[in-house]
Amino acid sequence: MTDRQRFTDRVVLVTGAARGQGRSHALRFAAEGADLILCDLPDGTTVGSVPYDLGSEEELAETARLVREAGRRVVARPADVRDAGQLAELVDAGLSELGRIDVLSANAGIASISTIAEMSDEMWDDMIAVNLSGVFRSMRAVVGPMSEQGYGRIVATSSVVGRQGSPNIGHYVAAKWGVIGLVKSLALEVADRGITVNAVCPTSVDTPMIDNEPFKRLFLPDAEEIRQEDVVEAYRALNPIPVPWLEPGDVSDAVLFLASDQARYITGDALPVALGWNARNAA
Repeated sequence: MTDRQRFTDRVVLVTGAARGQGRSHALRFAAEGADLILCDLPDGTTVGSVPYDLGSEEELAETARLVREAGRRVVARPADVRDAGQLAELVDAGLSELGRIDVLSANAGIASISTIAEMSDEMWDDMIAVNLSGVFRSMRAVVGPMSEQGYGRIVATSSVVGRQGSPNIGHYVAAKWGVIGLVKSLALEVADRGITVNAVCPTSVDTPMIDNEPFKRLFLPDAEEIRQEDVVEAYRALNPIPVPWLEPGDVSDAVLFLASDQARYITGDALPVALGWNARNAA
């Protein structure tokens, strides 16, 4: 338990909260005094182009249990960020039980691999639907309640490649660039309502999004069997700070900062947590 309580009496909505970064963000907010509204995909929902198992209702329930164990209230419901109706029901349930929504962590996202020349329509459409349209729908679902209460913090998960090109993930890059554009546009629209809107831009994070066969095979295409430890040095070589990847909590540090009143005068920006990748960007 942290000795800081920056979110006492605040209510935080986290999408993609079943595991990984979403679970980390939720538990860190809970540790700092927040009550939580959580969602992840309903069981049986498919995103056909994704090469790894997605979060489950059982994992979402475990995140909710851990929030309660931290002494905080929680509303947890399956909801697909591609579905505006499901998001509206989640927001209504959260408002009914917890009374307000102060922070949105628009974290839900997917990853897959293909060159642009070989990419299927399904892979492109899945990526834009989740990683860009899903962020838009999540933002839209909370802007009304935040505007009415005159306070809000929105933190969307973009990526370090949201500001640069990258081979084999052009659809992911396009979506994450789009998230930064959404953030900047919404920040201008709501700046006079007590609402800030920012993005966090991580490099690779140690979650199932990179710990899967297709991503590992990018580095070792001819290996018969690849373990995650086999690609450590390849990932490390990508980063000016010689660490292979972030842990989810490293991203949580940035999300909580942007959601806190310490960042009350920061809006429309994108904060890299990127092991130095961002140093290669144009100023």
